[in-house]
Parts: sequence; structure tokens; C-alpha cells
Amino acid sequence: MIVSTKMLFEHAYGKYAVGAYNINNAEQIMGLFRGCIDSQAPFIIQISKGARSYTDKRLLEAMIRAADEIFPKAIFAVHLDHGDEEACMDCIASGFYSSVMIDASAKPFDENIAITKRVVDAAHAKGISVEAELGQLGGVEEHVSVSEADAKLTDPKQAVEFVKRSGCDSLACAIGTSHGAYKFSGTQGLHFEVITEIARVLPRFPMVMHGSSSVPQDEVQRINAAGGKLPGAKGVSEEDIAKAGKMGVTKINIDTDGRLVWCRVHREHFMQNPENFDLRPVGKIFMNEYAKYIAGKNQILGSAGQLESVREYIKNAKG
Repeated sequence: MIVSTKMLFEHAYGKYAVGAYNINNAEQIMGLFRGCIDSQAPFIIQISKGARSYTDKRLLEAMIRAADEIFPKAIFAVHLDHGDEEACMDCIASGFYSSVMIDASAKPFDENIAITKRVVDAAHAKGISVEAELGQLGGVEEHVSVSEADAKLTDPKQAVEFVKRSGCDSLACAIGTSHGAYKFSGTQGLHFEVITEIARVLPRFPMVMHGSSSVPQDEVQRINAAGGKLPGAKGVSEEDIAKAGKMGVTKINIDTDGRLVWCRVHREHFMQNPENFDLRPVGKIFMNEYAKYIAGKNQILGSAGQLESVREYIKNAKG
């Protein structure tokens, strides 16, 4: 069942975070749904601009609709990740998305607000929620590339003005994470003081944490042992992710970890089975491994076991 992110965030706020997982193909979609049903967790499917053009957005949307039929007990939202204004308007017009993210964070403050407001007006007219971004994460993710020198944390005072003037429904906050597999060096970590202050000045307003993959070291080691080259890859600790989920961060974005599972499974399979040229055996392994990863991550987020409670909440909210 496709639902609004608004419903999911209202239920989750201060108790747990909803996992927002990027998908690109059928294998990821099947693994994601299986993992969330196994862990009884609501979730958010994230579709990036790159994913929409990887094959064709219509094919990706059709696979999600099919998965909704295959897994009738699943509760999830469909979200555009890191959209520009054009992509947001296209997704709003499609009527398929629960929410869209307009990322104008590279623009000056007033221009970011103006762009976000245009998207908000169009989205709200169709009952669609809008995530915006204030502050800038470092790192690289598809078309988003920000040097560490240009990265800047979200200013809580600006956040209040931004939300009031733009009308956005959730805010992606820069709190120390970065995109990609190389998030931290040395003793860097999350800025919980920023989360605390934003939660104080914007009570019960949903915060979103981008760049939240944990980059599991066992995955990195296995990839490197199978011929990969990912020296020094490091992500957000699971303890920090769990803590943020109880502080008002209601949506945790995870993309890199899914890619690492894909990379590890395929590298190991073809190294161990050099005679194989069939994509299906390794695809089945990946779906199972990704489902296990998703179920485990939902445990960390606190969303595991929340499915029936969310279902009841939505039922009561609809009257």
C-alpha cells in the first residue's frame, strides 16, 4: 500500500526513523520488499534522477506497482530523491509519487526558498509532500557533487525562516554526514547539537538525514578481497543512526550500502564461479542478501515491528 510520507513521519517522530532506500532495478525492489516484510517495517522507496533514466521511469514505476501487488501487506511511500525543479514537476504531474525532494541547496538562501515554494505550491495542490534541503553535504552521489570545503551545516535559525517561507513538509539537514562511501575521516561524526536545536525551534517537524549509509566494514573487506579497491571507506555508525531516529530525524536515506551489497555479491560470485555467464543465479543471491541487509537495518532504525501499528494509525487517521 502506497501512503504519504506525512503519515509515516507523524507515526515515527521521536520514536524511530523510516528507512528511505534508493532502488534502480528489479532485484533491488524485490530484496527491499522482502526485507521490509520480513522485519515488519514501513519504508520509503527512493527514486533518483539517475534511477529514472537508467532504463525508463515508466518501467521502474511499473515494477514498483507490481511489487505492491506481490506484497499486499507492505506499507511504503514513493519519493523522488534529489530532484531539480523540472524533475519535481514531472513527478508531481505523474500522480505516482507520495513526495518529492527539491534540492536547491546550492543556490543562495532566498533563491532556494523561491524554488522550493514553487514546487511546494504545485505538490500541495495534488496532495504530495515536499522535502527540501538547507545546508550542504559534502561528497558525491550521482549528479550531486560538493567538495568538503564547500559543505556547510544547517543553521537552525535559518531553518525556521526557511520552513515558514517555503512551506516545505520536511527538511534535509546537513549535520555532518556526506554522500558516497567516504563519509568521515579521523574522529568526525554527527553534530547532534544541530539536531537538538532544530528539534527545539521546529518542534515535531520531520528532519531528514542524507548520506546515512553505515558502509559496513565487513562488506568493504570482502569487496577488496574479491578484487575491489575501496581503501578507507567509512560511514555513519549504527549507534548514531539509532540515536538520531529518536531525536526527530524521521527519514534516514541509504543508498551506498545497497551498492556495496550488490558489489560484494557479484564480485564474490564471479570470482568463485568464473564459468558462469547467467545473471539469474547471482541475481537470486543478491535479492536474498539485500533482503537480509534491509531487515537488519530496519532493526537499527527502530522501524522493524512497526508495520501493524502504522497500519492502524493510517486506518484511524482516514476515519
